[in-house]
Formats: sequence, C-alpha cells, structure tokens
Amino acid sequence: MAAEVNQDVCVGCGVCEASCPVGAIKVDGKATVDADACVSCGACAGECPAGAIEVK
Repeated sequence: MAAEVNQDVCVGCGVCEASCPVGAIKVDGKATVDADACVSCGACAGECPAGAIEVK
C-alpha cells in the first residue's frame, strides 16, 4: 500500500518530498503521493511534522 496524505492536515512544508528516497511525493501547495512509485518505506511519515502521512 502506498503512503496516504491527509490533505486537511498537510501544511505543504515539503519535508516529505525531500525525505522520499524514490521521489514519489510532490508538493504543490499540499503533498501528493504517486502510488505507483511509492515503495511504502515510511520515510515520509516519520519526517512529517504535521503528522499528515500514514502508510497502510
């Protein structure tokens, strides 16, 4: 399963985009995850200061 971003909680800071080892996250106002590229490693969720990302 890919990481999921709670758009209501995301502040668009870009920390997740910088922490993703496969470049599956883009921030353009809010973070979005390319589910096909995501490897579900959890790096983004661990770095998100707002707690907006969950890996299922």
